[in-house]
Amino acid sequence: MNARVEPRLLTGLGNRHLDALEEEAIFILREVAGAFERPALLFSGGKDSLVLLRCAEKAFGTGRIPYPLLMIDTGHNFPEVTRFRDRRAGQLGAELIVRSVEDSMRRGTVRLSRPDEPRNPHQSVTLLEAVEEFRFDALIGGARRDEEKARAKERVFSHRDGFGQWQPKSQRPELWTLFNTRLHPGEHFRVFPISNWTELDVWQYIEREGIELPSIYYAHERPVVERKGLLVPVTDLTPVREGETAVTRTVRFRTVGDITCTCPVASTAANASDVVLETLAVEVSERGATRMDDRTSDASMEKRKKDGYF
Repeated sequence: MNARVEPRLLTGLGNRHLDALEEEAIFILREVAGAFERPALLFSGGKDSLVLLRCAEKAFGTGRIPYPLLMIDTGHNFPEVTRFRDRRAGQLGAELIVRSVEDSMRRGTVRLSRPDEPRNPHQSVTLLEAVEEFRFDALIGGARRDEEKARAKERVFSHRDGFGQWQPKSQRPELWTLFNTRLHPGEHFRVFPISNWTELDVWQYIEREGIELPSIYYAHERPVVERKGLLVPVTDLTPVREGETAVTRTVRFRTVGDITCTCPVASTAANASDVVLETLAVEVSERGATRMDDRTSDASMEKRKKDGYF
């Protein structure tokens, strides 16, 4: 995956900047608690949401996070991640709300064009149904600006209209860290406390704080097939196609999501320190290197965000 980075090159790599990033995230998390009546923290069990949880613990105290955790489940998530999600929420004593795309399918609000169609884009429908069900007025997410072009455009406090849609040309200014939280009935905000973090920042913070992650974030052996420049995991949902040959590779996941569109990368990184070394050498963003659903077009993420996606 990456060129080798010698440990000696890390001599001058500090992490004091993490204090400022953490302080900003804590400020934003507290601002949400003070400004909104019914916020929720989007929690997938992935690395970014686990970093947010650590910041929330520091903001409010362990076991005292003042809003529930919300997970939109496609039904095709990696079992290692969902098991970790449930265990971590239980450790925190936090309320965990899970809403499933399959529930939306039963209601008829989501209809697949074919049985094997990826469900990831359809999470928008289920998410907006959860917003309506619980009357959430703010959803806190772990998206970062370095992940993808559309996310780089988004404000920290990102306004959504009464249809749950994002209007990139009508965003509210955020001057001098003064966040505009004004809402009309039926509207809500998406809030991204770690917008200004990079993938390297996240991994340095995980290393510094000793944050436990699902095992698939670290090197393990897994059968994969090479497809369109990606390593596609071989599962019941992503079987080997005609003419392909599965091989067992040592891989890890840089990001986790729906099995049908999330790919690992070749890696021998067995811990957070190893991942920091690898991340220093990467030239492709984690979504660009691992997400099949983001490769349909340069505007695919922006279109989904306009429709209510994370």
